[in-house]
Amino acid sequence: MQSDKIQIFDTTLRDGEQVPGCKLDTQQKLIIAERLDFLGVDVIEAGFPVSSPGDFTSVQEIAKLVKNAAVCGLTRAVKKDIEVAADALKFANKPRIHTGIGTSDSHIQYKFNASKEEVIRRAKEAVSYAKNFVDDVEFYAEDAGRTDNAFLAKVCEEVIKSGATVLNIPDTTGYCLPEEYGTKIKYLKDNVKGIENVIISCHCHNDLGLATANSIAGAVNGARQIECTVNGIGERAGNTALEEVVMILKQHPYLNLQTDINTKLLYDTSIMVRERMGMPVQPNKAIVGANAFAHSSGIHQDGVIKNRETYEIINPADVGVTESAIVLTARSGRAALAYRAKKIGYELTKIQLDTAYKTFLQFADRQKEVIDEDIHQIMKQVNKISKIAIA
Repeated sequence: MQSDKIQIFDTTLRDGEQVPGCKLDTQQKLIIAERLDFLGVDVIEAGFPVSSPGDFTSVQEIAKLVKNAAVCGLTRAVKKDIEVAADALKFANKPRIHTGIGTSDSHIQYKFNASKEEVIRRAKEAVSYAKNFVDDVEFYAEDAGRTDNAFLAKVCEEVIKSGATVLNIPDTTGYCLPEEYGTKIKYLKDNVKGIENVIISCHCHNDLGLATANSIAGAVNGARQIECTVNGIGERAGNTALEEVVMILKQHPYLNLQTDINTKLLYDTSIMVRERMGMPVQPNKAIVGANAFAHSSGIHQDGVIKNRETYEIINPADVGVTESAIVLTARSGRAALAYRAKKIGYELTKIQLDTAYKTFLQFADRQKEVIDEDIHQIMKQVNKISKIAIA
């Protein structure tokens, strides 16, 4: 199933909510789910229905609400899980059951105390049972990142025979390097019978800071779904960040891969999620961080003022940010001061700017950032010194 479309599978409401302190009630989940649907995601993983009555209700209500995206419920390879998920999803326009089992030697030995043959049997039975309730069944091979490729291929081939429509290849522990993960996806593409009839999905964790890189490597090597969360929230160090993979694909058109995400809604969606979930975003976060389009170095500021593309590869407006920020600090130059002064109504001559800059540096040495109110004070001092009215 090859095309240039990368489906965006959002798991903010499932994997993202597993972060300690991020518990949402049903109403909060509905607000986020509605925004995700409007944003253009292809699949919303609404929760793990069997885990609690509250999660069941949330999945059920999201299934009723969402108009465009598929709504997905997570299960283990357990019949009761699958039955409960099917019940929660019965109102969805496009229901998907997401079931699976661990496939790495570590999971097989220590988590299940089982044989490889037993794991394959359970995987097949889970997918077959889920197909009794929905047409769209996604299978996850938990800890696929540390699973032997030949065995992983065997598992994938068997669940395809059982009716799986999507194969999720998770780097559950965030262990893989991009080359390793990309090679794993290519191996499956080349060695699994029937693979052309299903979608391969990337679900990568960020324990080594490689979730986004691994997901892109997977897509380049044939995966056509990326599982991600807004702001990259999730277990431990988090998941692949939705905004990152979407903008990487947008900014690298030669990859010939695209999504249906309305990128102009990314920044507002980020704010909604951080506020609802109480999870601050670090200022230097790619795409949606407070400093993502902020410049404080004089050299950078001068370049951006002359032409934004000298130091920005993304137009801020493309992600819903009004404009680049020129932050005045002791590292800022005359061009930045003149630019910010003009923004608040001061047209400075060269002589006035030279005088203002000396005063500006005194302010900048006393505080981390010079704000607009400080600029007004600086201009008052310049006016007194020069005895020349500033326009």
